[in-house]
Amino acid sequence: MADPIDDPAPPAGEVTSEPLARALGERYLTYALSTIMHRALPDARDGLKPVHRRILYAMRGLRLDPGTAFRKCAKIVGEVMGNYHPHGDASIYEALARLAQDFNVRYPLVDGQGNFGNIDGDNPAAQRYTEARLTRAAAALMDGLAEDAVDFRDNYDGSEREPVVLPASFPNLLANGSSGIAVGMATNIPPHNIDELVGACLHLIKAPDATDERLLDFVEGPDFPTGGIIVEPRVNVRQGYVTGKGSFRLRARWGIEDLGRGQWQIVVTEIPYQVQKGKLIERIAEIINLRKIPVLADVRDESAEDLRIVLEPRARTVDPQVLMEMLFRASDLETRFAMNLNVLIDGRTPQVCSLKEVLRAFLDHRRDVLLRRARFRLGRIDARLEVLEGLLIAYLNLDRVIAIIRTEDEPKPVMMAEFALSDVQAEAILNTRLRSLRRLEEMELRAERGALVAERAELVALLGSEALQWARIAEELRAVRKAFGKAAPGGARRTTFADAPQVEEISADAMIEREPITVVCSAMGWIRAMRGHVAADTELKFKDGDGPGFFLHAETTDKLLLMASNGRMFTLGCATLPGGRGMGEPVRLLVELPNEAAMLALLVHRPGERLLVASGAGDGFVLPEDDAAAQTRAGKQVLNLAPGSRARVCRRLTGDHVAVIGENRKMLVFARTELPEMTRGKGVRLQKYKDGGLSDATGFALADGLTWKDPAGRTRTVTAADLAEWIGARAGAGRMAPRGFPRATRFG
Repeated sequence: MADPIDDPAPPAGEVTSEPLARALGERYLTYALSTIMHRALPDARDGLKPVHRRILYAMRGLRLDPGTAFRKCAKIVGEVMGNYHPHGDASIYEALARLAQDFNVRYPLVDGQGNFGNIDGDNPAAQRYTEARLTRAAAALMDGLAEDAVDFRDNYDGSEREPVVLPASFPNLLANGSSGIAVGMATNIPPHNIDELVGACLHLIKAPDATDERLLDFVEGPDFPTGGIIVEPRVNVRQGYVTGKGSFRLRARWGIEDLGRGQWQIVVTEIPYQVQKGKLIERIAEIINLRKIPVLADVRDESAEDLRIVLEPRARTVDPQVLMEMLFRASDLETRFAMNLNVLIDGRTPQVCSLKEVLRAFLDHRRDVLLRRARFRLGRIDARLEVLEGLLIAYLNLDRVIAIIRTEDEPKPVMMAEFALSDVQAEAILNTRLRSLRRLEEMELRAERGALVAERAELVALLGSEALQWARIAEELRAVRKAFGKAAPGGARRTTFADAPQVEEISADAMIEREPITVVCSAMGWIRAMRGHVAADTELKFKDGDGPGFFLHAETTDKLLLMASNGRMFTLGCATLPGGRGMGEPVRLLVELPNEAAMLALLVHRPGERLLVASGAGDGFVLPEDDAAAQTRAGKQVLNLAPGSRARVCRRLTGDHVAVIGENRKMLVFARTELPEMTRGKGVRLQKYKDGGLSDATGFALADGLTWKDPAGRTRTVTAADLAEWIGARAGAGRMAPRGFPRATRFG
């Protein structure tokens, strides 16, 4: 029985069956191959994908050559979609517009008129508003297309013919780069400088066995249309070109502009490739607002024809190199371009190539184009020489030829028989005008024949000598270098190379300018930082229904420790707090404080100090402040709580004794040495309760006595001698608080 795959197609309406795995596999493989070959990977020979090749060929068919009038992009898109590329007009126009964007393409292939987008990230105008024509670079890619230089194939419906590949006078794959993603593979090729590529090709012609390392003496590396500076070590760059895979660190180009009187600003004139200027400035503005780089005061976009981004430092004492290094880490002023030289060799085989393999594929294609054009020209010369020989015979026998034409009803066969002419020669004689039957015309024909014979000899020699072929290709490449090389407009290298400066690692905190501030946090958690140390009795404004909560004198270089009732500790940078002109911002926007958790304490972080933390259940311990600081917005859990319990105490611990008071108004005093020092945990029992729980706890020096404020606001101190009846061992029940102790059972 025959394999179902080899069976002829079933008649219409008949249902066939096959295994699902095989059906899915075959269809997925077809889809994958189509994606790889026709959409994602460029051809190594001309560096184009089918959509780009079809756009250029359709524009050539519309006679949109360089120097001619522009045509509407809608007309071009319609021509491409109707004749060659049966896909959506939006995708075709997007590809067309990109070929015209000088910030995306190193050597634009389309000359656009109108709004084709910009480096800010704005989209091109609608295709009905924009116009286009081919550039000189595009014309160079299609040079020889009418001379049988490449194969043609039927279009999608067989109504037209389209080129399989373009002749490509220069290595467009590397010159303009390419990117795409397919099924299981991707490509990302940076643009390069044509002058350097031609130099490498000429060396490869002269020394076919040259190594990639030798070719890299000619090709320094990528040359991006937006310029920038590559700071990747040279050894990594070379390794990437040898293996076909690598990455490059690309930085913006910047300089210092002197404003006089010691003032200065940084001006960015080039940004990394494929970075949208608008989004870049938004990101830098966000960094400034969040005070991630406190020494950066402002960013302005002063771009006109040229790119100009101005960065203002907060103080003139800032080191500009250090400031830029911080910006490089925090924004897209530095990016990494990942190179993957994955291309289609001969238009069929996906392969990750080295620099030499890519240039070899281009040169082999150029040789094939040269041979095909030479054979085509040889055929044209032979046809013309045949005609010229016939015309010269006619001139030598002019009277007889005229007589035959005048007397014979069918002069063509008579002339063919009498002068041994071919059909083509006889037809040419009969089509000759009378005005051409003069002596001067005969001399021109003989001169033309001589020139064609000489040209034919050259072509025959060219076709028979590989050395002559490579010499001709080298000559053509030199012409390309002259037209598009570093001496041509826009041909000079734009991206330069430099070593990344060795700047000592400086934290963002070290860059903060030290200034006094007053931190105000309302009872509902709205926090702000006011300049200077404001007096505690200063009248402050709060939102309706809100009131004062915490009031601290600090400095911009300080950190704040925020203890929540759920036992978590959070850290806030004073330099990042919102300004004091308004009501501030909710502290829950700065840290991930749950809605059900309340703020228990807000302290200025003092390294080396100790905190007393305790829960409402009466458990607590001594917490070193160095271990209390959290590194993330989520904070860190320092006090483990029993179900239903909440944190009650978080205050800086001083002195040699601890006083604890419960909700039952019983107070206990014990030595500080009885409390363990821990970084996290539940702690130990501070006081025993029959009902209620812990209300407050504090540390004090027994020699100075225990101090609190009475309801009238007066400070009252109980001496060590008077505290004797409350002093006991930790975890005791204690005794009723001294007379005059606040009813709120708080030490203040």
